[in-house]
Amino acid sequence: MDNVPAMTADTGQQTACEQQLRDAMVQRLVDLGAARHPRVVAAFRAVPRHLATSDVSMAKAYEAEFAAVTKTDPMGVDISSVSAPRVQAMQIEQARIRPGMRILEIGSGGVNAAYLAEMVGPQGHVVTVDIDRDITQRAQDFLAATGHQNVTVITADGEHGLPDHAPYDRIVVTVQAADIPPAWVHQLVEGGRLVVPLRMRGMTRTVAFVRDGERLVSDGLELCGFVPMQGVGANRVRLVLLHDAEGEEIALRLDGHLEPDAEALRAALRGPRAEAWSGVTVAGDESTEHLDLWLTTALDNLPLMAAKVAARERGLVASASPIGVPTLVDGGSLAYRTARPTDVPDRFELGAIGHGPQGSKVADRLAEQIRVWGHDHRGHRARIEAHPAGTPDHQLPAGRLIDRPHTRVTIVWP
Repeated sequence: MDNVPAMTADTGQQTACEQQLRDAMVQRLVDLGAARHPRVVAAFRAVPRHLATSDVSMAKAYEAEFAAVTKTDPMGVDISSVSAPRVQAMQIEQARIRPGMRILEIGSGGVNAAYLAEMVGPQGHVVTVDIDRDITQRAQDFLAATGHQNVTVITADGEHGLPDHAPYDRIVVTVQAADIPPAWVHQLVEGGRLVVPLRMRGMTRTVAFVRDGERLVSDGLELCGFVPMQGVGANRVRLVLLHDAEGEEIALRLDGHLEPDAEALRAALRGPRAEAWSGVTVAGDESTEHLDLWLTTALDNLPLMAAKVAARERGLVASASPIGVPTLVDGGSLAYRTARPTDVPDRFELGAIGHGPQGSKVADRLAEQIRVWGHDHRGHRARIEAHPAGTPDHQLPAGRLIDRPHTRVTIVWP
């Protein structure tokens, strides 16, 4: 009996510590603008997400930008994760969930389903599906520990949705998708919202779509990163190495782009560089996500060039990003987006660096489209529409067209 008070005190201290960490995380999400609605804030304050990531410290689990990888494939590719709280909050805000709704989550893990369950309340219901039994078992264990009973966990290929539980007021996809299967549209109520990390010519944005008959029309999009979809809908980006020294890798990320002349581009990168500057400036903390989407709308054959920091430090490239920077490819020449400091503190000019026989001309073309964005589209957001495959061209809005097996996606700028 002498041990009971001490155990109770320890438990109370641990609970208080957990709540302090959750409160601090929520405040950070509010400061970042990721959590805005009071019910989103309340949901993130309530769920003990650290129970899903026992292999990291409790403090780490509540960092706003920390995503915990929970499974990789035999090639070392991440195939399951607990997404960062900021990304989860951002998607849930996009979904505009109300109490009593019926939600389908594609891509399980447990934590996000718990947030959704908090949002819909006891009168609503969440169905979460994943193709991997290990992942759904982990989700079931987590939801049992947190006591969320208004969630059904199912092991199946999310490509087909879950017709037995349809229709859904909202569908939230937590894996990167290159296409939108018909089942997701047909199982969504008219006017319902589909939130999906959609990959468009290599660039992934979590898009909030509203169903309008057979088409989906965007009502907001945000930059994001997610593990790729598995199963029937798998469609991964392909890497083409341009420089493969250990720790200095440089590669093009191809997503339906033309097959490059890799040997010529490797030789081009080793040669002199040409610079072209746009006169368009951005603040140091200003995102270029809408610029990059404009560039992929305006230019053909614009894959992303991913490079490690060591490659930049050695002067092989001027920009390094694991996700990649837009890179215009023309035969054996290329040019990629970059930036340089200006005389104004914390202000940078956008431009392009080219390599290869036509490097100067390719860089000029890229810089010109940066200028067009700065003059005509800065401050605007693109509208994304997804139409069924087979929709005639004359029924589509004017814009960049991306054809996938199930859909014809258009990117339209005001």
